[in-house]
Amino acid sequence: MYERILVAVDGGPSSELAISQAVGLARELGSEVKILFVVDDSEFFFDAACIDPQDILRGLMEVGRKALAGAARRFESAGVRVLTELAEKPVSPGNISGTIVARAEQWPADLVVMGTHGRRGVRRLIMGSVSEGVVARSARPVLLIRGDTVH
Repeated sequence: MYERILVAVDGGPSSELAISQAVGLARELGSEVKILFVVDDSEFFFDAACIDPQDILRGLMEVGRKALAGAARRFESAGVRVLTELAEKPVSPGNISGTIVARAEQWPADLVVMGTHGRRGVRRLIMGSVSEGVVARSARPVLLIRGDTVH
């Protein structure tokens, strides 16, 4: 049914919950998994920071490498075939959801699994919703795993 599962991660708690669900699903179905981390190059970060944008990007790439390595270990220890991808640039500046959808199509994935933060109000307006964007743009099924806190 789901032979190839793309798991989008951001290193946060909701990603950890999504990884846990995806490990069980992939193990049960004998699926291959690709874990994807998209480096967010949003200009919002650069305008708000008083440091070199390249320093921010290097830091985000390091976060991504660590998140991918940790997630890969979890899948490997469960006996799941796993690939990782660090997308250093979104398909367009700040377009994380579009990048996830594009990578799911290119691979091609049968299912996308990701965590959602459950943000509401002003925080959601400012930060947007990557998961909502993936659901809206994807022709593939998307399994959202909600974090346990609502902000």
